Amino acid sequence: MFLDVMKDSIYQWIGVDPAYFMIGAVVLFIILFAMIIIQQNEIKALRVRLDKFMSGDKTESFEDEINIRFRELDSLKEVSLSHTKQIEEIGEFLKVTYSKIGIVKYDAFKEMGGNMSFVLCLLNDKNDGMMLNAMHNREGCYTYIKEIIGGESYIQLSEEEKEALNIAVNERNYM
Repeated sequence: MFLDVMKDSIYQWIGVDPAYFMIGAVVLFIILFAMIIIQQNEIKALRVRLDKFMSGDKTESFEDEINIRFRELDSLKEVSLSHTKQIEEIGEFLKVTYSKIGIVKYDAFKEMGGNMSFVLCLLNDKNDGMMLNAMHNREGCYTYIKEIIGGESYIQLSEEEKEALNIAVNERNYM
């Protein structure tokens, strides 16, 4: 009796026979079941591809290969830090080496020795260094050295020496 009342009330409320709903539900169930089977097959195919990818065709798996590469990166990082430290040490060393050069050739004794005399100025990054003056004449060659501190000499300089000092101080092409 209850079913008859319910059947009549659903039929009257919707206006459609409940058997159609049952058929529709069964069809929907079959479609959903087929979709689940298709999805499971796709997941299985993906899992097979993933297992093949992770196991690799050769002796090592992809995960092992990644771990090897990370270890290599760590090693390269250590080498890079070592090289950076060495470059900094070389830079500090270069600050005290003679890297600026100024040279001027001249005739020290006006047509008696030719253009054989020269002034050589060697400076470091702080413009400290030395000036070598070689004066040549027919009897021989005389050399003098002067100390340069901060781009200046405390001993009086000749015009040629001033020119060589100016060239060296303004030198930007380091050796």
